[in-house]
Amino acid sequence: MSTLLAVRGLNAWYGAAHILFDVDLQVNRGEVVALMGRNGAGKSTTLKALMGMLPKRKGTISFLGKDVSRAEPHEVARLGLGYVPEDRRVFADLTVMENLEVGKQSPRAWADDSAAPVWTPEKLFKLFPNLGEMPDRPGGRMSGGEQQMLTVARTLMGNPYLVLLDEPSEGVAPVIVEQMAQMILELKAQGVSILLSEQNIYFAELVSDRAYVLEKGQIRYQASMAELSVNEEVRRTYLSV
Repeated sequence: MSTLLAVRGLNAWYGAAHILFDVDLQVNRGEVVALMGRNGAGKSTTLKALMGMLPKRKGTISFLGKDVSRAEPHEVARLGLGYVPEDRRVFADLTVMENLEVGKQSPRAWADDSAAPVWTPEKLFKLFPNLGEMPDRPGGRMSGGEQQMLTVARTLMGNPYLVLLDEPSEGVAPVIVEQMAQMILELKAQGVSILLSEQNIYFAELVSDRAYVLEKGQIRYQASMAELSVNEEVRRTYLSV
């Protein structure tokens, strides 16, 4: 199984505040990996650091065998690393179709020249039927769950090899959470790998192969999702509210 993302000794700061401490993790092709932890554990910071959105960071980040430790966000995105932020950030004045067009990138291929997943609006509307019913609706006139779907769809228009997905189950209705879980499983079936920031253990159990558990900016535990699911001590110590 080939490694898409390998992170070693990642440290990150917000100004003078040291947030991440020597984080090591990796995501292999075809995997859904959960980055678990309570609020404030450093999950979103980790994803932002991987995307080059934090100017103050150190450590080694390798994506598709390329060192992107000092790359800018647009450079990482062009390589095929997608990012879905927790706060959605749809373009409120643009329609669904216009939002999708903003994220469009060319089709990609793997190192062996086999085709990587390719996404079109038509394919995305099958994945997100709600969006297919409102192609001309402005992003600002959509519900929170619909905006979440649109943000994911816009990211997929970039044909990413790997998606960084930040708290997809946060603040949306249970029916949307269920749709998000089905969406992640469908993306995996299509060949998209995902690093999922999540504190909802039940959601993570539905979709994830492996898990890393963060507390105070440090990886405290890593295992298969099945192992984490039955480890009551780890769940109680690092994940319970």
